[in-house]
Amino acid sequence: MMVQHLLHEAQERVWITTPYFVPDDQVLSALKLAALRGIDVRVLIPERTDNTLIYLAEFAFLESLLHTGVRIFRYGPRFLHAKRLLVDRSMGLVGTVNLDNRSFRLNFEITVIAADREFAGGLEEVFEEDFREARVVTESELSARPVALQAASRAANLLAPML
Repeated sequence: MMVQHLLHEAQERVWITTPYFVPDDQVLSALKLAALRGIDVRVLIPERTDNTLIYLAEFAFLESLLHTGVRIFRYGPRFLHAKRLLVDRSMGLVGTVNLDNRSFRLNFEITVIAADREFAGGLEEVFEEDFREARVVTESELSARPVALQAASRAANLLAPML
């Protein structure tokens, strides 16, 4: 609920890093609504994964997010396992929570929420460095995926509530 609240209250930006991006309907809607309100919404996910099923399932969310103005980045230099959220210039979250159902409803996660401009500024620097080393995902890239990969993504998405 805290993540949803922060997404709804954002005034300027929402930057997210997560290795496992399988958001529930409420978080997905909050991300879209933020982008439609003109908020700079960016999601940084890994290019390489350690969980093929989640990697396939996340494709189902990317297209609809891109349509609403959310920017998706794939980080490739190293495996990305960070979990961070930056809201505006004053709120930062760092911890173990992923953007998935298991983290929100099942696992015992620990996340530090800091309402501190200095902390948020440091987090902003880390995000900017990661964005420079990442590539932007485009709608044309997603639509050009092989049919077999598209079918596998749709099948994996059926399991999204359990991932």
